Amino acid sequence: MSQIIASQVIATQVIATQIIATLTLNPAVDVACVAAEIRPTHKIRTMDERLDPGGGGINVARVVHELGGEALAVIMTGGVTGRLVEELLDQAEVPWQGLPIGGRTRICLNVQERATRLEYRFVSEGPLIAEAEWRNSLDLLHGIDAGWIVASGSLPRGVPDDFYARVGRIAAAHGRQFAIDTSGPALHAAIGPDVALLKLSHGELESLVGHPVRDANGMAMEIAELMRRGAARMVAVSLGQDGAILGHADGIVRLPAPPVETCGTVGAGDSFMAGLLVGLTRGMPACDALALAIAAGSASVEIYGTARARRDKVEALFRQIREKA
Repeated sequence: MSQIIASQVIATQVIATQIIATLTLNPAVDVACVAAEIRPTHKIRTMDERLDPGGGGINVARVVHELGGEALAVIMTGGVTGRLVEELLDQAEVPWQGLPIGGRTRICLNVQERATRLEYRFVSEGPLIAEAEWRNSLDLLHGIDAGWIVASGSLPRGVPDDFYARVGRIAAAHGRQFAIDTSGPALHAAIGPDVALLKLSHGELESLVGHPVRDANGMAMEIAELMRRGAARMVAVSLGQDGAILGHADGIVRLPAPPVETCGTVGAGDSFMAGLLVGLTRGMPACDALALAIAAGSASVEIYGTARARRDKVEALFRQIREKA
């Protein structure tokens, strides 16, 4: 594919793109900063502070919007920190719909040590969600007009492990595509015929199949087996700097990641998911959709903060990946 054609693939067909609605039950105010050195018991002075609205679904929605897709972030928020998340989404011009809760939205901290370039990530557990609150979110989904419903991120305290499975059933009942990106018991409970797209990390794939998977050939076999068993109609496994693998109806596609300088990894997997969804809603072939996903994830790690991929960089990386495929 030439550079001109590849660029047109991303830039066109925006009008036909379906709304991608993302669900975030445990959003966060993501605080990112830099410290010269991190030492115990010392007062650590930070600089270059950045605030982002965070949480899996929010990150996906932000990158979908950045790539020119139609996004709607459905979020549970509470307290002054919840209002800050809403304000930050407004600043980013990302459409959102709120579900008020009694607890306060959490704050997460990411500190990059300048001396070592290591990241220190402090992720709080978030508020306790009442049964009436999580049931309200399910009720709201019945009225969401979207082509995709994306459940992404951890479940907060008080929400049952099968919550995402319930979301999948609602999506299927209304003829919507359902995508899932989570881990642990919520992941195991969610897989099944209602899942159109299952996004996994290497570790999550191993957790799901119950044994180590050492190489790309083994991953491809496990992905094919998951689809054969009806865990999902498509399965994507993101491998960071090693690229990604996508299983779909016509086979398995694997692409490498372009070399990039890593400045921060928060939200890279969500950026990958966003790129893949945008590609799929635009009707791209599986190989191109996977290339767009890898480009979005790679562009995200080049910028400090949470899921800050920029469209021009994603387009450039997309062309680079497709030229080498």
